[in-house]
Amino acid sequence: MRRFIADNRSAPEENKRRMMASMKIRFAKMHGLGNDFVVIDAVRQSFHPTPALVRRLADRHFGIGCDQLLLVEPATIESADFRYRIFNADGSEVEQCGNGARCFVRFVHEEGLTDRREIRVETAAGLITPRLEDDGRVTVEMGVPRFAPADIPFLADGEAMTYRLEYAGRAAEIAVVSMGNPHAVQFVDNVDTAPVARDGPLIESHPRFPKRVNAGFAQIVDAHTVRLRVYERGVGETLACGTGACAAAVIGIRLGRLSTPVRVIMRGGELSIAWAGAKHPVFMTGPAETVFHGEIDIPEGTA
Repeated sequence: MRRFIADNRSAPEENKRRMMASMKIRFAKMHGLGNDFVVIDAVRQSFHPTPALVRRLADRHFGIGCDQLLLVEPATIESADFRYRIFNADGSEVEQCGNGARCFVRFVHEEGLTDRREIRVETAAGLITPRLEDDGRVTVEMGVPRFAPADIPFLADGEAMTYRLEYAGRAAEIAVVSMGNPHAVQFVDNVDTAPVARDGPLIESHPRFPKRVNAGFAQIVDAHTVRLRVYERGVGETLACGTGACAAAVIGIRLGRLSTPVRVIMRGGELSIAWAGAKHPVFMTGPAETVFHGEIDIPEGTA
């Protein structure tokens, strides 16, 4: 009994110690067509997440919940206004996220970090130049798409328009492109019945993609319209994927099945993609929304 009472009396002190050993981090919860993000200002507060912390924050039961965590940092090069880092829900850091880029622009404006309508943002995939439009939508110059297998990366004997990919006793005809991150797109008759949940993980982790890949399933509606579902690398299927929309439109245009501009319809909403062809950058236009702001206690030493 005495041991129980002593332990019980020490509980408030232990709780106080734990509270003192944590720090509050401010964040915004945002989404682009249902692809949702935790966005953290690391310009005015210190935040250096570990993969374990990213997984905790992204958890929809024990954390805040998101597809990706977006980090706004000071630029490390003179030609950029900010640095933009993206972490998948599994804790892995990735090169690019189109829906996240639109949310990034809304965030830095709403937080008063800039008053420029067009900004230059440093990413792991290079510079992007998102612009806040008068109607509140955001246009992002996503860079020039790359098709060489080494740029994806994708293991192939040489560059081709499409490739045969075999997995689990099945095969699909895919086209590959890097939009700053890797994409494999296949065209299907109906995205509603496409085997996204079954085949998406197999394509994502296929050994011919050394850094894994985002798997897109696209249905041509007409020359300017495509329906799309994407199984995202490190996340799973999302309601929308900005770089996936760019990839599907670019590949459709390259194969002669689509014409610019392309309306990409996903389960979370629509994006407009424009591409003038080889050696030209891709432009993506769509919405970005803030859901709420909050604070969360982070244990000291994890951020």
